[in-house]
Amino acid sequence: MKITYYGHACFGVEMNGKHLLFDPFITGNELAKHVEIDKIPADYILISHGHGDHVADAEAIGKRTGAKVISNFEIVSWFEQKGLQGHPMNHGGKWTFDFGTVKYVSAIHSSVLPDGTYGGNPGGFVIWDDDQCFYFAGDTAVTMDMKLIPMLCPKLDFAIMPIGDNFTMDIQEAVLAADFVDCKKIVGCHFDTFGYIVIDKDAAKKAFEDTGKELILLPVGESADI
Repeated sequence: MKITYYGHACFGVEMNGKHLLFDPFITGNELAKHVEIDKIPADYILISHGHGDHVADAEAIGKRTGAKVISNFEIVSWFEQKGLQGHPMNHGGKWTFDFGTVKYVSAIHSSVLPDGTYGGNPGGFVIWDDDQCFYFAGDTAVTMDMKLIPMLCPKLDFAIMPIGDNFTMDIQEAVLAADFVDCKKIVGCHFDTFGYIVIDKDAAKKAFEDTGKELILLPVGESADI
């Protein structure tokens, strides 16, 4: 599966011929200033919560591409008022799309949209087809609810998790979260963008290695097959 890191918590994932775009925040990120949002493909835009550093470019990319927004009811309703298509979900629910099945799972965070509109409860996504499965955690602390994922979903091939501390999990919690979801290959996000979340990347990788796991930190704008 090919994934592309656009900075902060924004990823593109190619799955069964469709382009999934997660939490698009590019133009306000100094570390992603070389990324051209007009060239980012999207058939679906999946949004974990309403904060500006996760939705800032969703409207522009959605209107250019015609992508459908997948998120909670409140966020989808907000974007539908702006002319985008949407598919609303909520915790515990799942739906099968033309690229695979999406399950909306819990996240511990806050959520409000850029104009102050209530953004509903934050969440994450577990996505799978017959061959592969991955987890996009969104902004979250480690939570016991993560232990439900291996019980209710196929075995994870990889998970995308925040590791920057202050606003989300730190490295120690992310290592524990990887245990909870039974996944040894973690793609890190939500680090280095702001002063509050700058990390020691070598130490972070070692913390995962010491527990038999792999932490993948993609450079902004680069892709990898995972």
